[in-house]
Amino acid sequence: MTVLTIEEMAEALSPGQAIAGLDLGTKTIGLSMSDLGRRFATPRPVIRRVKFTIDAEALLDFAAAEKIAGFVIGLPMNMDGSAGPRVQATRAFVRNMEQKTALPFVYWDERLSTVAAERALLEMDVSRAKRAERIDSAAASFILQGALDRLSLLARSAGDEFSA
Repeated sequence: MTVLTIEEMAEALSPGQAIAGLDLGTKTIGLSMSDLGRRFATPRPVIRRVKFTIDAEALLDFAAAEKIAGFVIGLPMNMDGSAGPRVQATRAFVRNMEQKTALPFVYWDERLSTVAAERALLEMDVSRAKRAERIDSAAASFILQGALDRLSLLARSAGDEFSA
């Protein structure tokens, strides 16, 4: 497994390959996945965290079933841009995944993704109980959608270079 930049991921992906978004929490892993055109992120059911080996197996089973080509994982930077304990935990999770898969990971700055997810769920008038259940996957969708938008921009830029 490799940690890639979003630009390297853009080069590595073949047309028609889906990617997954992850929001790594202490109790759950929020999941989302792209469509095959990599335009839209869709929330998927969360993985309840148990211990790393079980979590990794559940994540890799999801990736195999959905034919995922790579992961975009939210990096929970502090608002001032510094890295706190959650960033260290996320990087450790990805390092441990290196032993289990060749699928690439891309770190994506997730500042305010949970706030945006909460706001979207409130706007949809989702009850407090349902919001608590869906917030991590909604946040994973915001993380993945940001990466998909960047991939789309990179693809358009590459197309402009060839048409010039």
